[in-house]
Amino acid sequence: MDKELYAAASAARQHAHAPYSRFLVGAAIRTEAGTVHAGANVENASYPEGWCAETSAIAGMIAAGGSGGARRIAMMCVVADRIDGRLTTPCGGCRQRIAEFAGPDTPVDVIDPSGQGKTFLMRDLLPAAFALEGER
Repeated sequence: MDKELYAAASAARQHAHAPYSRFLVGAAIRTEAGTVHAGANVENASYPEGWCAETSAIAGMIAAGGSGGARRIAMMCVVADRIDGRLTTPCGGCRQRIAEFAGPDTPVDVIDPSGQGKTFLMRDLLPAAFALEGER
């Protein structure tokens, strides 16, 4: 587990806007350029028009500008409560969004608020992801 990303994701999680589900999620990305971007889930009364924490973190990365390594995810951390004792992994849509900016060997730490979790590789979270020709 990357402690800096865990801290950034945990801090973002505390700012989540989840008045409907009360399910707070935070995510943090380290780019290949070394910058860190965090995001939280943002719910909307017009469900499912909200944003997942992973989507918010990716949007922050893109909004920060830069090119090349500043737009490539080297590592990600997602912090959320467990559901029925299981870790909360990124949803299917977020897995595809992450894959757009990450490689198949990119580690994704999925951690609960107590700091316990597991590291997944993107290829295990999303086998056979949509990709541009030559990116697989």
